[in-house]
Amino acid sequence: MAASYTHTPPLAVLETCALFFTGALIMRGAGCTINDLWDRNLDPHVARTRLRPLARQALTPFRALTFTGFQLLAGLGLLLQFPTACLYYGIPSLVLVATYPLAKRITHYPQFVLGLAFSWGAFMGFPALGVDPISDPTAFKGIVALYGSCVSWTVLYDMVYAHMDIKDDAKVGIKSIALRHEKETKAVLSGLAIVQTTLLFTAGALLNASPLFLVSTSVSTAGTLGLMIWKVRLKHASSCWWWFKYGGWFTGGGISLGLLAEYVYQRDRNDRQGEVPTSAWRELIYGHRPPLFS
Repeated sequence: MAASYTHTPPLAVLETCALFFTGALIMRGAGCTINDLWDRNLDPHVARTRLRPLARQALTPFRALTFTGFQLLAGLGLLLQFPTACLYYGIPSLVLVATYPLAKRITHYPQFVLGLAFSWGAFMGFPALGVDPISDPTAFKGIVALYGSCVSWTVLYDMVYAHMDIKDDAKVGIKSIALRHEKETKAVLSGLAIVQTTLLFTAGALLNASPLFLVSTSVSTAGTLGLMIWKVRLKHASSCWWWFKYGGWFTGGGISLGLLAEYVYQRDRNDRQGEVPTSAWRELIYGHRPPLFS
C-alpha cells in the first residue's frame, strides 16, 4: 500500500520488500525463542510442543538467551538499513514480542497480543518509504485501518491454530481464545473475517486506492476466509493444522495480487500524468545513504 501511495519506483520497492522479508524472518525467530523460554516448563506437557529443544532439555536457557541476543542484534542491524524514523516505529514492537507468552497466563485473549506484535509491520512500510505517518493524517488513518485488519487476520488464524492444543492447554492452565469461545468458535471466526475484510477495504479507501484493489482484495479475502471457516474441522488437529498452514497462502495470495495490480495500475496512471524522476524519488527515500543493493 505504501508503494502505491508514494508512487515509489520498482527497484526501491524490491529493495524494501527484501529488507522487510528478511526482518520478518529474523524477528519471528526471535519471538519463537522468547516464547519457548517462557514456556519451557509448560511445553513438555503439550503433545505438539513437548519435543522443542528447551522442553526436552536439549538446549539450556542460557544458550537460548544468548541465541536470542544474536537474533535481536541481527534485527537491529537490519532496522538500521531503513530511514532513522523507522527506529522509533520499530523498537516499541519488542515489548509486544516479549509479553505475548505472559498474556497466555493472565487472559483468554493472548491472540490479540500476538496480533498486535505480528502486525506491527503495518506501521513500518510508510516511514520506510519516506512518509512519516504522524505528519501525514491521510497515511496515518489508512495505516491504523490496515493494522486493525492485520490484527484481526492474525487472531483468526491463531484461533484455528489454538484448537490443536485445546485439551492440553486446559490441563496445564494455558489460556486462549479457543478455550474461551470453544462452543461458538465459527461465529467468532466469521466476525473476525468481517472485521478484517472491512478494515482492509477501509484502509484502501483512505489511501486513495482504485476500485481494482478495493474489489479484488475484498472479494478474495472474504471468499478465502469464508471457505476456511466453512471447511475447517475444529475437533480434528490435522484439519486445523492444514488450514493454518495453507489458508494464509490463499488469503495472503489474493491480497498480494491485489496489491501488485494496484501498484502496476498506479504506476501506469502516474506515467500518463508525468512521473517524478526516479533520481528524485531515490533521494527522497534514501537521503544521502546509498541503496542497500546497487
